[in-house]
Amino acid sequence: MNNLKPRWICCQLGAREHYAVARALHRHHALHLLLTDAWFRPTNLLRRLKPTLRARFHDELTTANVFAPNISNIAFELRAKFAGLRDGQLIVARNDWFQEVAVARLSQMRPANTPRTLMAYSYAALKIFKLARALGWRTVLGQIDPGPSEERIVTRLYEENAVYRGSWRPLPRRYWSNWREECALADRIVVNSAWSQASLMEEGVPAEKIKVVPLAYDGPKATRAFRREYPAVFTPSRPLRVLFLGQINLRKGIGPLLDAIRLLRGEPIEVSLVGPIQISIPSDLRDDPQLRWIGLLPHEQTARFYREADIFMFPTLSDGFGITQLEAQAWKLPIVATKFCGSVVEDGRNGWLLPEVSPCAIAATIRRCRADPARLQEFSARSASTERFALTRIGEQWLRVLD
Repeated sequence: MNNLKPRWICCQLGAREHYAVARALHRHHALHLLLTDAWFRPTNLLRRLKPTLRARFHDELTTANVFAPNISNIAFELRAKFAGLRDGQLIVARNDWFQEVAVARLSQMRPANTPRTLMAYSYAALKIFKLARALGWRTVLGQIDPGPSEERIVTRLYEENAVYRGSWRPLPRRYWSNWREECALADRIVVNSAWSQASLMEEGVPAEKIKVVPLAYDGPKATRAFRREYPAVFTPSRPLRVLFLGQINLRKGIGPLLDAIRLLRGEPIEVSLVGPIQISIPSDLRDDPQLRWIGLLPHEQTARFYREADIFMFPTLSDGFGITQLEAQAWKLPIVATKFCGSVVEDGRNGWLLPEVSPCAIAATIRRCRADPARLQEFSARSASTERFALTRIGEQWLRVLD
């Protein structure tokens, strides 16, 4: 039976979703090859010396066919560092390098009787798709974000909020022209949300090419027995604990959130900001007693913040999905989100959807949470189910994207 399934090749630059698509296909015996940029097994000395490399492996793929040019990867990163490449230039250069490595490897493969389907992620797929098309393979583009429309949203945000600009710069034009070619060469484009689907259609991508498949997530074992308890009332000694976890930038709604905190000054509310800080921190909020600027943490250290929080704040203005929603839900956290991301929140049942991403709307929702701990307890009880996002189920959807 399994021999009749397509033989999938996954080309993945980085460890997005900890190789969830490759793992899902492998569970269904459909993965022929995972081609990635770095893969360090637990016995590798470099992995021991550099903890960040631990994410570049997954034991579920131990029995899978994985190719990664580790030495070439290290050499590229050193060259890029000495050349002073940063931001968009570095992203484009890394995408180009990975595609060249992937094409060289795939060109060495012998034709097989079983038809192949090649999946690659957006912005690092163009050269790979050209080769796949020449070989007669089917092509699937994994679209990681809403595309150019999101770039326009972000550009407008930084033009209107120069005080937060930080190190942000627009991406090079070639980044987007390459993407349009990728879309043209793809037999199917997989997006993770209806928001991304609408954004791509706005750019002229044919609706029949697009398939919506949400992100996959299997929560850690520790979440299964976890039970959240709320106090009868929030006080200065036990404030409402709000968690923001992700990239701290304008796209994620950090501007309106910080303005909302200004509106909530003096109230029993504490906000933790966990993630890479990509904005210039306003001077009046740098030492604000209601704010905790935690910064970037290894993923394994974030569980403590999910456990200690009372609500999860996700005021994004554009996201392909937002997997932190699933992480928060696994820890039974009520979520405050927007319509500009993957659909996880059921408004009024396990969280709230903001009517608008504004300081007033965010402050009003936080006050609602602070005033009604009992309702938070009810929402928490309904926030545990992530079954529809389970890896095996999402794998079944991936296998059907070309139907």
